[in-house]
Amino acid sequence: MKRIDSVKFWMAHAFRLLLIFAIGQSIYFGEWNILFYSILTLILISLPGIIEKTSKIDYPSEFELLIMAFIFASLYLGEINSFYTRFWWWDGLLHTISGLIIALIGFTLVWILNNEEKVRIKMGLGFIAIFAFCFALSAGAIWEIFEFGLDQIFGMHMQETGIVDTMWDLIVDSIGALIVSLIGYFYLRGGFRFIENWEKNFINLNKHWFK
Repeated sequence: MKRIDSVKFWMAHAFRLLLIFAIGQSIYFGEWNILFYSILTLILISLPGIIEKTSKIDYPSEFELLIMAFIFASLYLGEINSFYTRFWWWDGLLHTISGLIIALIGFTLVWILNNEEKVRIKMGLGFIAIFAFCFALSAGAIWEIFEFGLDQIFGMHMQETGIVDTMWDLIVDSIGALIVSLIGYFYLRGGFRFIENWEKNFINLNKHWFK
């Protein structure tokens, strides 16, 4: 087992144990909001592994680690342990990171397709960078809709100050997305090489897609 796979394995189990403990504690004390968040976090953390096993897609371990850590920080630390109210910068930090991660995913996928012989359409460097930015911003907007839905249906307070919270979340999402889009653009121009390992790793794990 590679070191990164070992880290992913033990981190996933540690997260699950903490969440199971939180579920038991919330049931004992009748804290139903915490119970909901704990179950939701447990499901979302397990989702990448379930998708990987039931589909023909293999994700790089680094990607799975990022996703698990982000979900844990967002829901377990943010909602269950009140990091959003205890630390004013927590929400902005997570939205900036989410913009970075999602833009990187969008950028990598389009770049791989652009270099696949089976795909006849070739996209320009600027288009790939703009797509990555829009991809991340769209994901951020969908998350805000998700938060709004939970607030309206279950009476939660994920959007603390309403429209102000939503707009700042989208602004920091766009900052993270813009950073990755610009770096990715200059990478394609030959200035950076940080995406190359992601691309090669993804292709090696999914060789059946690129025959």
